[in-house]
Amino acid sequence: MKNIIITGASRGIGFEMAKLFADEGHQVLALSRNEKPILSLNHKNIHTFSCDLCNPDDLLKMSNFIDNNWSSVDILINNAGKLLNKPFAEITSKEFEEVYKVNVFGVAEITRLVIPFMKEGSHVVTVSSMGGIQGSMKFPGLAAYSSSKGAVITLSELLAEEYKESGIAFNVLALGAVQTEMLEEAFPGYQAPLTAIEMGTYIKDFALTANKFYNGKVLQVSSSTP
Repeated sequence: MKNIIITGASRGIGFEMAKLFADEGHQVLALSRNEKPILSLNHKNIHTFSCDLCNPDDLLKMSNFIDNNWSSVDILINNAGKLLNKPFAEITSKEFEEVYKVNVFGVAEITRLVIPFMKEGSHVVTVSSMGGIQGSMKFPGLAAYSSSKGAVITLSELLAEEYKESGIAFNVLALGAVQTEMLEEAFPGYQAPLTAIEMGTYIKDFALTANKFYNGKVLQVSSSTP
């Protein structure tokens, strides 16, 4: 059984993944700013507390939890994301920065803090978006979000190279449309072909096994546009 950290666990894909891993017997640290949905599960294998990826004190709390309870981490799933759907000309520099603080800087910082607890065979999976793939179809209003998702793709490729001797794998899943609250915010009224639990199951299996086959890779997980 593995020790697994999932960010963005209060809803959607992250919430479903936390349940799926825990039901299989893995130990899960499910992090999000709103811990109430996870707490309501009352699952013996799920640990949680409120954690803002942009707050150094919250990230220190995470590090202390690992030190005191686990000592090592097998899988980190960077699933948390902040969406902004707004015409580019109307986006303030502060709004743009807030998206990057969560989607890029938050991913970088939690990964930096967790890597020392990882060993050969560990896996960092970052959830990106088809909007971050160069040459993919782009949509108006998603300049901050999609560009941030492109940034973490490059970051993961660089980390795979920098840590290739460690045996830690870094991979990215660029997701297409999944029926979640975030999708409704980006594309109101659009019906996605996949549910959150279907995608959560796919990512769970990928996180557990794909490090044997991939490192520094970006897999496009999409059957539709968007």
